[in-house]
Amino acid sequence: MQIKTLLFRTGVAALIAAALAGCDTTPLAPARPGQTVTPPPAKQALFIRPASGTTIARFDGVRNKGLDIAGNVGDPIVASADGRVVYVGSELRSYGNMVIVKHNDTFLTAYAHAQTILVKENAVVRQGEKIAEMGRDNDRAKVHFEIRKNGTAVDPEPYLNGRLQQ
Repeated sequence: MQIKTLLFRTGVAALIAAALAGCDTTPLAPARPGQTVTPPPAKQALFIRPASGTTIARFDGVRNKGLDIAGNVGDPIVASADGRVVYVGSELRSYGNMVIVKHNDTFLTAYAHAQTILVKENAVVRQGEKIAEMGRDNDRAKVHFEIRKNGTAVDPEPYLNGRLQQ
């Protein structure tokens, strides 16, 4: 019985050691007396808000597949991250004038209800670059913003505040 326990503990220890060896972290050096240790910087958000207004409708996955951000007609809409414009148009029902930016093989962002679009398809855009101006949807000025991961709409808020990176 003791041999089985020893073999089990040795096996578990080997698995833990292998897992730790594969880790990518660098240990912090111990602090010297009187020295303060600065923690690593917080993770940077992959995406930024496309407009500075307040959020008037949040993602629910059913009726709202993104965020609605209030503003005034003509307010800037900026690219949430670096990417290439893959769609400019108004063919998608209930989105009005819209821009879609492909960021990589995983993520797309969509910006709907634009009054004026300032980019063309295939243009390369940089994070924070003005790509459109806010327009109206029914009774108010707003931009509808979506993040799509592998084609599926996801809640943008965790990506905008740095909680999710990919």
